[in-house]
Amino acid sequence: MLELHIDGQLLGQPVLGRILGSVAKGDRICLQGPSGVGKTTLLNAIAGLDRHVPASAIEGRDRIRLGYLFQEHRLLPWRTVRQNLALVGASQADIDRLLAEVGLAAEGDYLPDQLSLGMARRAALARCLAVKPDLLLLDEPFASLDFERAAELRLLIRNLLDHYPAMAMICVTHDAADAQALANRVWYLEGKPAELRQERPVAAGASPAHDLWL
Repeated sequence: MLELHIDGQLLGQPVLGRILGSVAKGDRICLQGPSGVGKTTLLNAIAGLDRHVPASAIEGRDRIRLGYLFQEHRLLPWRTVRQNLALVGASQADIDRLLAEVGLAAEGDYLPDQLSLGMARRAALARCLAVKPDLLLLDEPFASLDFERAAELRLLIRNLLDHYPAMAMICVTHDAADAQALANRVWYLEGKPAELRQERPVAAGASPAHDLWL
């Protein structure tokens, strides 16, 4: 699906170093590393939002659809949840289905400011799914949520991945427990500039600890 051939130092992107990796259909990747190392920068490069990183460094991106759940929900505040989904081309039938899938069937006519943070994240996730993505990018989707809300969203994402098995995912997270719950592979960034140091499959039953990538 995707092949990453990034050398940030050659491309003028000072945060990233040499990044080599691949993403296949159905991959569930958790991207981890220290705060500020460049995880969001790498996600933006994959999404085509970093002007320093040309399309040629992300082979295959022009052939897939991307859904990107940013740290902020980025819903238009003057539009209802339904209207936000319609703006990306979702039909009314698709909107009903997507809202039901993310547990917001009763909140479709709410404005974003009328939603809790967790609900707004789910609405933004529904908007991502409305484009029928081949690759879903998630940038710290559980940040600022309490334990219970984070657990609910984690379970929702896992169920959605099971429901759309061909859809690949890259999820930025600091929590190794997220990798245990969601991922079949772990990418770990470290260094200045950041490099993809290790990549390990997540084994069933593995302990959700730092040794996932050691």
